[in-house]
Amino acid sequence: MRRTLMAAAVGGVLVGLAGNAVAQSKSAKTAQVVKPPVAQAWIDVATFSGMMGGMPGGDVMGGLSSLFGGKKDGGNRFGMTQAGSSGRWLDVTLATRRNPSLTEGTQTVPAGSKLAPSLALLATPPEKPRPVPETDDEVSEPEPMERPKGKIYFYWGCSETVRNGQPKVLDMATASPNDFAKFFQARRATQRGAHQAPGRPVWPNTRDTRKVPEGASLVGEHSFSGEGVPEGFRIAIAAQQDFMPQIDLRQHDAGTATQLEWAVLPTARAYFLSAMGARGEQEIVFWSSSEVPETGFGLLDYQTNPAVDKWLTEKVLLAPSTQKCAIPKEVFGDKGAMLRMIAYGSEASFAYPPRPSDPKIAWEPDWSARIRVKSVANTMLGMPGMGNAMRGEDPAQKQPKQEAPGALDLLKGILGR
Repeated sequence: MRRTLMAAAVGGVLVGLAGNAVAQSKSAKTAQVVKPPVAQAWIDVATFSGMMGGMPGGDVMGGLSSLFGGKKDGGNRFGMTQAGSSGRWLDVTLATRRNPSLTEGTQTVPAGSKLAPSLALLATPPEKPRPVPETDDEVSEPEPMERPKGKIYFYWGCSETVRNGQPKVLDMATASPNDFAKFFQARRATQRGAHQAPGRPVWPNTRDTRKVPEGASLVGEHSFSGEGVPEGFRIAIAAQQDFMPQIDLRQHDAGTATQLEWAVLPTARAYFLSAMGARGEQEIVFWSSSEVPETGFGLLDYQTNPAVDKWLTEKVLLAPSTQKCAIPKEVFGDKGAMLRMIAYGSEASFAYPPRPSDPKIAWEPDWSARIRVKSVANTMLGMPGMGNAMRGEDPAQKQPKQEAPGALDLLKGILGR
């Protein structure tokens, strides 16, 4: 009897394994063969507003360096869609597998871009090889790092008062690596966008340093060409992927909180805000607009459409119809904080020929392109936004004067020194 039961059990397991093998075999048979495109283009579109960088061409780090006599206007260069300078920016990358050493390319643009008829794409020259040290003596040993001291506080949610259960606190003097990992765990779904690499021409570059003119629009047909780039590489950019307006972020005193308000951006898919400040030399404070504990360290950049939609349902992001958010004054006290806000646009992907609906037919695209869009505002909490200044509003009549942290003080606080 026992042998019969054992045989039946073993037989059931084998049947289950066989069933799984058959299912996997069927799945493998129906899986569509997808080959990488011959040519690819990445287009990043960004709009920045606020006081960080202030003057066009002055990015966040440029804004900090200008405090020490550095140059404020760095001009147009590749990577400004990540730099944080006030204005509209465009980064483009082109690549083709038929010519891995491609040095030049061309992107034709519509008249509305005010950059017509075309953008000259130029590849970054390969880096010169670095000499290998002849002896180990030439290799410097890293200095031992001291364990940071102080505490980090994290608050979240739009509210006029601090909610129950907040803040989360991390004591850096006693926290384990696992404690740090849990505290700074954050969502992120940023995919590859425009980037620099040998054999991949980009715009802007040393040959074409034009800035995006005021009132420029990307809506219309764009095409790419170059040695090894398939003919007919054309995409039509819609209004949803055009430059987003600047975020008109305003602030006023709401008693126990600082009320943030802004006008809805027509093409925004969602919003997210975060702030960072320091309490003296030993305490760092973070806040985010998420309804759940989410620091947002990975959210202040381009995100995929599915991820944005998912995080909206999880109440991590604010709905596109949202126009205000309050930060309790208790969070930062009278020390001020660096405040950032992002409006996510809708990413768009193009490919030719289109993917066959029949999984038995392999997909071998000639080309593909991806365009990403965002609008970001950078300012100081407790200080008027760009919109307030343009309207001639006096922040002293709206809220009490707050002490904004100096760049060095804030960096010292972050580094725990």
